[in-house]
Amino acid sequence: MLLRKLSLYVNTLKYMKLKQVSYQVFYRARKKLGIQQNFQTFKENCVPFEFPFGISNPISFEATSTFTFLNKSCVFPDLIDWNYPEYGKLWTYNLNYFDFLNQSNLDADVGMELIESYIKFDGQLKDGKEPYPISLRGINWIKFISKNKLSISAIDQILFEHYQILLANREYHLLGNHLLENGFSLYFSAYYFRNEKFLKSAIEILRAELNEQILKDGAHFELSAMYHQIMLHRLLDCIQLAKYNHWAKDAILPFLEEKATVMLSWLETITYVNGDIPMMNDSTFQIAPTTHQLLNYAKELEIKWGAIQLKESGYRKWNDEKYELVMDIGAIGPNYIPGHAHADTFNFELYVDNSPFIVDTGISTYEKNERRQVERSTSSHNTVVLNQLNSTSVWGGFRVGKRAEVQVLNENSIQIKASHNGYKEIKAKHQRCFKRTENQIIIEDLVDSKKDFSAMAYLHFHPSIGNIVQNDNELDCRDQKIKINFDKNIRSVRKLEYDYCAGFNKTLAAIAFEITFDKELKTTITL
Repeated sequence: MLLRKLSLYVNTLKYMKLKQVSYQVFYRARKKLGIQQNFQTFKENCVPFEFPFGISNPISFEATSTFTFLNKSCVFPDLIDWNYPEYGKLWTYNLNYFDFLNQSNLDADVGMELIESYIKFDGQLKDGKEPYPISLRGINWIKFISKNKLSISAIDQILFEHYQILLANREYHLLGNHLLENGFSLYFSAYYFRNEKFLKSAIEILRAELNEQILKDGAHFELSAMYHQIMLHRLLDCIQLAKYNHWAKDAILPFLEEKATVMLSWLETITYVNGDIPMMNDSTFQIAPTTHQLLNYAKELEIKWGAIQLKESGYRKWNDEKYELVMDIGAIGPNYIPGHAHADTFNFELYVDNSPFIVDTGISTYEKNERRQVERSTSSHNTVVLNQLNSTSVWGGFRVGKRAEVQVLNENSIQIKASHNGYKEIKAKHQRCFKRTENQIIIEDLVDSKKDFSAMAYLHFHPSIGNIVQNDNELDCRDQKIKINFDKNIRSVRKLEYDYCAGFNKTLAAIAFEITFDKELKTTITL
């Protein structure tokens, strides 16, 4: 057991960048030794800027002092507890983001009262003074101040102090979307405070991280369509800031527009006709702006984009008059920051007649609990499980140990074949081939192993799909007039129930099927 745990840690840590480890050590040592950072002196030269349009945040605050995040509500009848812990850290984070300042129906006076309440609570803040919530809150405060043409010294003072904390604690120990959010926010603060130090740091982060994090096919490298939408929204905000406010003498605007163009192309390509995004990896509903909102925002900013071929992201998509099929034949994500990855190699989603049919189960929590582990597991995805193992060792909420490595063997317009080695412990490889004909999708699985193994493939149906009749090796989805056949060499087909994630802290009962087979499995979906 000890050796297994040690191996898990080694296989997790060995992929980290030296920069991550160095900053982890530095930040912890600085805190332990009580070293104080030297902050700049605040000077009153704040300038609210022009921000004529954008995307309103979802409604999360009601005048009764009710806050609703992640499908959980809390009423504060007297004073707001900005450290409120009862719904977990992510809920507290959302409370501290202040997204509600920029919801469509918030009165400016109410917004001011909320900010003043926060300022009075400043000395007691815990999660709110971490760099990630500072980053998101800073953008929301500055947008709100600029929209309402406010100039209040007490707000500017505390905002400047928080940005000093952010500057001293940029998330180089985490990297990924966290550091990119730091960069976006520092860009906003630079314009608002006319601060060259903030600007220098922002540009340094944005240039390096957008080059690193945006793949050649336009995808955000953490391979979550939800996080892609979030990062694109922030990028478009920065583009608007630079286009309508001429303070900084930097040449970063064309670079930002270039990155936005490929991100828009990828997002439009991966999005289903009905507007849904694939729920692969850490993605769920009601968190990010929709693809439709983002494309319209880009048009307002006069950004043009075109078609793009999915490649580096590892996703592939087939479009037909009747169906859309998204397949995952790539790496789980960046090796040094796979926290939002799932053990889902060769997973797929199938939409039929613009509606979800076979789906990813999604996520409902970020808490480090059994539910989180189940949602990241291989058996929660539409792929093959060997010996009840995960194809990638997901653990600890956001950790990954050994991970599946994919090799694409053959690819053309009607066939994609790839293999992965995620089951090294039993010396096995899983090969999957997707084929399409005029009215069929065929999935062929082959397991090559030198040891005995059990093999189970899973299909998860959307909660709206209920009228499925099983006849031996055939599933008859009568409402959709779709039949799914498995070859006769299988051992069993078993109906299961699972929890489909309809958002954070929100699940719906749905049907799945577990197909047990020996070495080869052929699944034919006839539409």
